[in-house]
This record gives sequence, structure tokens and C-alpha cells, in this order.
Amino acid sequence: MSTPDPTNTPTNEALWLLSPRGLFEVRPTPMPTPGTGEVVIRVRAIAVNPVDAITGPLRRLVSPWVRFPTVLGSDVAGEVVAVGPDVTDLQRGDRVTAFAAGQEKARNRASEGGFQRYVTVLERVTTRLPADVAFERAAVLPLALATAAAGLYETDQLGLPLPTVGASRADGVVLVWGASTSVGMNAVQLARASGYTVVATAGRANHDLVRSLGAETVVDYRDADVDRQVVAALGGRRLVGTVAIGKGSLGHALRIARPVPGTKRIASAYPDPATAVRSRIERIRGMHVTAIWGGTPVVSPVGPAVFRDFLPAALADGRFRPAPEPTVVGRGLEALPTALQTLRDGVSATKIVVGMDA
Repeated sequence: MSTPDPTNTPTNEALWLLSPRGLFEVRPTPMPTPGTGEVVIRVRAIAVNPVDAITGPLRRLVSPWVRFPTVLGSDVAGEVVAVGPDVTDLQRGDRVTAFAAGQEKARNRASEGGFQRYVTVLERVTTRLPADVAFERAAVLPLALATAAAGLYETDQLGLPLPTVGASRADGVVLVWGASTSVGMNAVQLARASGYTVVATAGRANHDLVRSLGAETVVDYRDADVDRQVVAALGGRRLVGTVAIGKGSLGHALRIARPVPGTKRIASAYPDPATAVRSRIERIRGMHVTAIWGGTPVVSPVGPAVFRDFLPAALADGRFRPAPEPTVVGRGLEALPTALQTLRDGVSATKIVVGMDA
């Protein structure tokens, strides 16, 4: 196991969430030590996600296992400074992006929350970066990538073949409803890397962007006849699954999937209490509706298959793009509350990022 250089003793700070009400404070925190299969990253960029911006009773509902005070944050990029036992693919000095899993029930450790200067992450959900991918761009990936991968590849979701660089063409079409979201952009690219044709929906202003990521056809989700247009775009081809992202997406996905040939599997990235009820009802009707949990790849084989086996080479040869583009709103841990408010105020086809000083 390697440890941070003792001749240049670093100190750590974290942005602590003191209570579910949303009270934050930057405080000193212990330097993490990597355990088996873990590395410590010096964080250079942090992206924020909607789950980070939740406050009040909903915070307890989303993650009732979390103890306060806690450290939020899933999306980080930076440099490896320490390597734990049984780490095989990473070494000190590697530039990486990683899923910081501190809020996951299986981990639930403040030392693994991304809102700090030095964070412990699992090698299995860490990706080595090419030299030409900036930390601020790379930080947009982890949670959105993991969520898209969970929906597409977990066996209880769509259960599709895993992505490969230079995948052979597969028979069938994947529908991505909400393709200009962070999860949607990753779902489009992953589905293409599994060999499938992609039909997508997005606002008209983002059609060119979604096509550039690999979608064959993009339909405006605001159109009154959007369902008819999507069915027409499928053209009688087999629908191998749908990733449904955003409020109202599940109803559209069901109306589209019922009459067309295919697996009748829908992975919903807008889970709410109604999704579980709806899934049971739809099973009786022959549909397979599931709610995606983005942290599942942290513990499943999908995590290393995507983060370690696929993504490094796909980024290096340009077949996979960090998406969406980052909007950097400040630097340092103190800028994170502003970043979260910017996210709450609403953004489109971008991800809010905070840089960290060298």
C-alpha cells in the first residue's frame, strides 16, 4: 500500500452537511487512508447532481441510512495520491475520474464523499483519463454514467450486452427518453457502444447535440404527437429496451413500448413512490418496469466492466465523450453551495462543476 508523501504532509478539508435542512460548513477532516481495493484522490474538480441538492424531509427519504453530519458528492476527478492493497490497475500520479460512493448504503462513509480535497474511492468505479481530457470535463461523468449503465446493463433492468470499443452492430433499437440530460447523454453513447441503434427524445434546441452522440433519430418531447413520431422512427424494428428519464417519461415509454415488437423492458430514471406501484401493475400487463438506482454499479459487475474495462480506451480514442459540457461556477469547497443553488435554479444540457485549486 502507498501513502501520501510524508515530506509534503497534506491536510484535508471537507464541506460537511450538518443536517438534512441543508446547512453546510467547511471543516478540517482526517486524511483518508485507502483500504483494500481503494485509492485516495486529490480532488481537482467536483460536479454536482440533483441528489446533492435535496434538502428537508426528502433528504431522509432518499437516503435514510445516512448519518449526519455527512459529506455529499459523487462526481470527482483528480490525481491518485495513495493506493490500497489489491489495487492492480492504478498507481500514484494517475489522472482519474471516479464515483465517490460515500452516500451509498453499502459504503456510507464520510471519507468517501466527494465534497472534500482528498477522497477515498473504489478502484472498480475509477477511470484513468487521457492527458487531453481536463479534470473539469471528466468530473461530469461518474454518477450519470453509472446511472445510465445500471439502467442498460443490470440484469434486473434492461440487461443488455456490455459496451465494447468497436462493438459489432446488434439487432434492435434502444429508446432514450430524455437524451439531453446527463444520464441520457451517457445512455445514448453506451447503447451505441453495445452495438444498438438509438432513437431519442430531447428538446429541439438539443437535437444536434444528441445526434452527435450517436442517436439515429431525435424527436421533440414537447410535440403533441411525440409518441406517434417515436413509433414511426422505430420503423417496425425490435425495441430492446427503453431508458425513461424525467417527469412524465414513464407514461410515454409505456404507450410506445406496448404496441411495438420487443422486450417490453423499461428502466425508469425518475423513481418515485408511484414507480413501484406502477411496476407491479404493468407486470400483470406484460411490461417490465424498474426504477434505476445509480449506485448499483458500485457493488455489481457492471461497475468495473464500464469504468475500468470500457471507458479508458473509449475516452482515449474519442469514441466516448464526457457529456454534458461542464459549466464551472467557482473554485474551492466554498463554491459548492452556490453550485447547488445554480442547479436548483435549473440548467439544460450542461453540468455544474466546481474547480479545486492546485
